[in-house]
Amino acid sequence: MPVSATALAHTNPALVQTIQIELGDRSYPIMIGSGVLQSPSSWSGLPRAATAVVVSNLTVAPLYLAAVKDALAPHYARVLEVVLPDGEAHKDWHSLNTVFDHLLAQACDRRTVLFALGGGVIGDLTGFAAACYMRGVPFVQVPTTLLAQVDSSVGGKTAVNHPLGKNMIGAFHQPVRVLCDLDVLRTLPDREFSAGLAEVIKYGPIADAEFLDWIEAQLPALMAREPQALLHAVRRSCEIKAWVVGQDERESGLRAILNFGHTFGHAIEAGLGYGEWLHGEAVGCGMVLAAELSHRLGLMPAAFVTRLRGLVERAGLPVRAPDLGVQRYLEWMRVDKKAEGGEIRFVVIEALGRAGLRSAPDALVGEVLAAHTG
Repeated sequence: MPVSATALAHTNPALVQTIQIELGDRSYPIMIGSGVLQSPSSWSGLPRAATAVVVSNLTVAPLYLAAVKDALAPHYARVLEVVLPDGEAHKDWHSLNTVFDHLLAQACDRRTVLFALGGGVIGDLTGFAAACYMRGVPFVQVPTTLLAQVDSSVGGKTAVNHPLGKNMIGAFHQPVRVLCDLDVLRTLPDREFSAGLAEVIKYGPIADAEFLDWIEAQLPALMAREPQALLHAVRRSCEIKAWVVGQDERESGLRAILNFGHTFGHAIEAGLGYGEWLHGEAVGCGMVLAAELSHRLGLMPAAFVTRLRGLVERAGLPVRAPDLGVQRYLEWMRVDKKAEGGEIRFVVIEALGRAGLRSAPDALVGEVLAAHTG
């Protein structure tokens, strides 16, 4: 993949660094650094409107909602809030309709700007609400988890879950800005932080072998949440995702590589029940399974599986898949968005730093699961 850390590196020594998602008239900046939420420039130049609505959850709201509302107050006549229950189990129609009910009850017009203050669940749900309300209103991503900062807040994929499949009902709707404040990661529970590391790790095998080397070397610093390590990890992850999304916004080809580990991971989440495992935990384990599949397809050596498994485990993530039964796994994976005509397609590693899509016989998938289940 022609995406070079050297070519994309920033020379700006400022605390806040900016990466641009290039999508023509829908391009937008990702602002990354310490003190982003306190910086006046983070909130200036946004779409003009009478009303701003901050959507958050019961965990994040007590920590950051007041500060965000204060920052928005000079720019909007009304700053409203919707606070939802926390967790993947609440990324559903009920929560979505709670947002719609509030917008309609408060007579919010089509210029209203939504602000997603939370992790991936809040970001996905708020983005989908913004895509649908009055056929589309602007929204801003304010991700408060590592996973959301490096993955779900960037790229415009929005959705809610359905009992029969994760993220199966949604829309592409790009934010107008993404605000990644590294300081908020200090309040993130260790389990949530490790879940975010899964999405950082994935960028190495699929796009940047040198980044994978860096993650392995710097994992202790990342686990200790050292600011410079976090800045590089978030920035490099966003650089890679920006490059991919800029070429394939609607996942017609290249963008599918960002789902490395997700086909197995989504099956784990759905099979156990949403929220039993965190999304990043399922993705971390899913990457181990996808690495094993890459090996059994003759693409990667066994040493790569061992290497990735060791890194995922060191990051505090599960590496053994729950025993749901091979047929149940296959059933869940056949409703994956990458499946075509009932054929499951997996993101596999073709060479270190390069990924692709491949199908695999059910029997081979069964062998992969048998090797890493229980």
